[in-house]
Amino acid sequence: GAAHARAPLAVRMRPRSLDELVGQQHLLGPGSPLRRLVASDQPMSVFLWGPPGVGKTTIAAIVSRAGGRRFVELSAVTAGVKEVRSELDVARRELAKGRPTVLFVDEVHRFSKTQQDVLLPAVENRLVTLIAATTENPAFSVISPLLSRSLLLTLKPLADSDIADLVRRAVADERGLGGHHALDDDALAALVRLAGGDARRALTYLEEAAAVASARAREAGGGGADPLAIGVADLEAAVDRAAVRYDRDGDQHYDVISAFIKSVRGSDLQADLHYLARMIEAGEDPRFIARRLIILASEDIGMASPAVLQTAVAAAQAVQLIGLPEARINLAHATIAAAMAPKSNAVVNAIDSALADVRAGKIGQVPPHLRDAHYSSAGELGHGVGYRYAHDFEHGVARQQYLPDALEGARYYEPTDHGAEEQMVGRLAALEELLGRK
Repeated sequence: GAAHARAPLAVRMRPRSLDELVGQQHLLGPGSPLRRLVASDQPMSVFLWGPPGVGKTTIAAIVSRAGGRRFVELSAVTAGVKEVRSELDVARRELAKGRPTVLFVDEVHRFSKTQQDVLLPAVENRLVTLIAATTENPAFSVISPLLSRSLLLTLKPLADSDIADLVRRAVADERGLGGHHALDDDALAALVRLAGGDARRALTYLEEAAAVASARAREAGGGGADPLAIGVADLEAAVDRAAVRYDRDGDQHYDVISAFIKSVRGSDLQADLHYLARMIEAGEDPRFIARRLIILASEDIGMASPAVLQTAVAAAQAVQLIGLPEARINLAHATIAAAMAPKSNAVVNAIDSALADVRAGKIGQVPPHLRDAHYSSAGELGHGVGYRYAHDFEHGVARQQYLPDALEGARYYEPTDHGAEEQMVGRLAALEELLGRK
């Protein structure tokens, strides 16, 4: 039913139909599963997988309104087997009276295997329309029999434009602030950043900022017919945190990431963590930070500490799997590893030097003995003739010409004596001697 006037703004502004839903356009096309779920009287089981505040509870409520279905919400944090069985018994009695039930289970990944087993007969016999919400991959947290009988829908994080549209709607809508407040552009941009793609958080912050603005106006003896302005200061006071000045499409974006990279390169761990925190707090895309760390791991560290690249890649995968806020720990892990590692730019120098030669036309023909010799007439052309198989020789190194004639004697990789790369100096010298280049 309709939310009462004193209900939280996020509850009052909850969409009443799929057409009011913000974001998730990939699930809202004609004939899509969500459309069919709302339009059909046939019960089904659906798992909604996505980050917080993207509309999982809202979708369940919209489905329940269609056809006058009864809506029951359980939280896997507090509900046990007894509560689940009790609700299923009620659903069975209501169904006998002709009233179907939508059972919404929030955070279903927290249900034990036993609790999930209780749901299985109800799903299999279509006793209820089960809508289960989870922020974790159901493939790892939901029993296979239940998942195989259900439809899995993946909800995407809301874009900044989605959050901005939602906030503007809440400011103007009678269910929201009813046009009695006006949010200036700077405050809107700050609110979008602080929300971090979470619609519920955005509306909660807006409601509190409006309350701060109203209190400020009362103290100043102001007010009147004009909408009451909500500024950045009101927002900061409401959420008790600074709306970090940071334009993801402007100078701040490039300045902060530049400072972050240069601080890692300079091994200043404390500065690195400051700039990392600044980007996270400002709402920077964590995937962007992770990508920069992966590049840095090879460009500025390379063979001096090869494991840093693995750490950076693992952090990027963690960002994809779990998202913020937890992924801040993984990004900090990779940042600390990169900052404290010995530094070397020998890898980037090596590939750039090789590319420079190729672009300058220093290419030459592949030596005949290295060419493909797998077809019948290759020998007649001299391809593969005289090739020396490395594994037949001591140390697994065969002395022969590998570079084209035009590049004989070229050197690209010059290891430093930093960290693990110091071992490469001696290793490279030994290989060069075995190859007859010294």
